[in-house]
Amino acid sequence: ARNLQAAEDWYRARCARLHERAARSQEAVRASRREAGECRRQLQARLAEMESLRGAHQSLERQLQELEERHSAEAAGLQDTIVQLEDDLRNTKNEMARHLREYQDLLNVKMALDIEIAAYRKLLEGEETLFSTGSVSLSALNPLPNPTYSFQPKGFSSST
Repeated sequence: ARNLQAAEDWYRARCARLHERAARSQEAVRASRREAGECRRQLQARLAEMESLRGAHQSLERQLQELEERHSAEAAGLQDTIVQLEDDLRNTKNEMARHLREYQDLLNVKMALDIEIAAYRKLLEGEETLFSTGSVSLSALNPLPNPTYSFQPKGFSSST
């Protein structure tokens, strides 16, 4: 009876320890399952965040490419405008040089005409003195009291 009692006590103690271990193991399994579930939720959240970031990244890449294309087109347009303005400037400079040559030519013609006019005035003054010393006076030929001589050509072609 004592051996039977000892075996029963040993059996109960052993069963109690096994139940205790089983309870701890079950608690550990539950904790592991909770941790695994939390990890799955975190993984899914991270995957969703990663997909969202990929979409944002692709969107930003498209925007960057569009901006680069637009700025490239604007730069090409501005370069064309610069080339056109440089051509206009070159043409304007050539035109200004042509106008300057024409002005210089006209100035030379004017100076030649001024010299010619001065020569005619001297000739007229010489004739006036000749008439005043001679028998016919200049005042008889010119009814104006103060004679002034002006040269007004109607049309001429002169090359100097």
